[in-house]
Amino acid sequence: MNISNILLAGLIAVAVVRPVMAQTTDRTLANGLKVIVIEDHRAPTVAHMAWYRAGSIDEVNGKTGVAHVLEHMMFKGTRQIGPGEFSRRVAKLGGRENAFTSREYTGYYQQIHKSHLAEVMALEADRMTNLVLTAEEFAQEIKVVMEERRMRTEDQPAALVNEQLMAGAFIASPIRAPVVGWMNDLQAMTVEDTREWYRNWYAPNNALLVVAGDVVPEQVFALAEKTYGQIKPHPLPVRKPQLEPEQKGVRRMVVKAPAENPVLVIGFRVPKLESLDAPTDAYALELLSAVLDLDENGRLSRNVVRGTRIANSAGAGYDLLSRGPVLFTLSGMPAAGKTPGQLEEALRAELRRIAAEGVDERELRRVKAQYVASRVYKRDSVFGQAMEAAGLEIVGFSHRDADPILEQIRAVTADQVKAVASRYFNEDQMTVVTLDPQKRNNAKVAQPKTGVSGKEGRQ
Repeated sequence: MNISNILLAGLIAVAVVRPVMAQTTDRTLANGLKVIVIEDHRAPTVAHMAWYRAGSIDEVNGKTGVAHVLEHMMFKGTRQIGPGEFSRRVAKLGGRENAFTSREYTGYYQQIHKSHLAEVMALEADRMTNLVLTAEEFAQEIKVVMEERRMRTEDQPAALVNEQLMAGAFIASPIRAPVVGWMNDLQAMTVEDTREWYRNWYAPNNALLVVAGDVVPEQVFALAEKTYGQIKPHPLPVRKPQLEPEQKGVRRMVVKAPAENPVLVIGFRVPKLESLDAPTDAYALELLSAVLDLDENGRLSRNVVRGTRIANSAGAGYDLLSRGPVLFTLSGMPAAGKTPGQLEEALRAELRRIAAEGVDERELRRVKAQYVASRVYKRDSVFGQAMEAAGLEIVGFSHRDADPILEQIRAVTADQVKAVASRYFNEDQMTVVTLDPQKRNNAKVAQPKTGVSGKEGRQ
């Protein structure tokens, strides 16, 4: 497909914000559980998700990683079913299931034939309130989590760089700790720590239920009332704000680890989206990230990788929606013969160029078209629709805000992109982490990949 056709397809997607589907309906049960039903009758399948507003951002020092450990323990049995039985039953029904923990939330899902919705709903409601946490099961599972940390973080140079970026960029906020937890905290963790976490946060008034697919809303609400609706709510712990102090200068760190090539990650502290109504730079920052790195035609790939050939890879990232503070990141891997310092200068030069010259209107239209199209296409699956709705709700927005947010992004002007490029990227807001690759004889070293991630999932 040539560029004209790609642009036309994107512009069509901009005009049609949501794929053809039935409406989304929601209801809050008497115990505080919000239930969202998304009708999509194209196939006889259902995505059933239970999310809790409890992630690593809610943890305290000394117990980092407990949200993720409990996610693992949720598959170890209840008063009604034994260890591993949950997964076996879902598999027997022909479905698939898994879970994930992030800084903001912990989520559990099943994808099944619509005829089995009642069964998985009963299973999920059962472990919301009847989980059995034993010392024996914990002793085995904590070893699994520690091995996961070793494999995904300690043996992955880029993951170590990203971990150091968050720990260095933030001082007060618990967002600085890795989702998987610090190894020493995992080693010191007890089964009682997971019980406490479960008692504190796993309640219907701290949860969200999303059901998407070939369903009838009233039937789903009736099933939810019969299962989840029987669980009593309880008071939740008070969340402290833990606001970040002002950063007063650039922060630089070096990570030494076995790798073939150096890696550079730069983080700038920037605002997130706080509400739909308040004036905000968040939408312009989202588009700035897209201008830099939406696709292979983004400025970083075009100028830093293919143009000057300073980098083998380069990227940008920004978290528009979050319960905690956020970073705008630039990252990359220097090309042979180039240094991290040269790459840092090249990446920051792209920001300075936009701050000085702005973005061409034609370029901005193309980026908007591609951006909106990519988000619309994610809604093509019931799973994608459920994830979008839950992701908005869990950070304090409404599932109804998806289209208004997209409209706000479409309305961003070139002047607004230029303004945020000028406003937020000075050294006082900057944290830089460099991977210094170390050679190791007779050992295979991991090839680092750039990018920042903040989610852990059960294997």
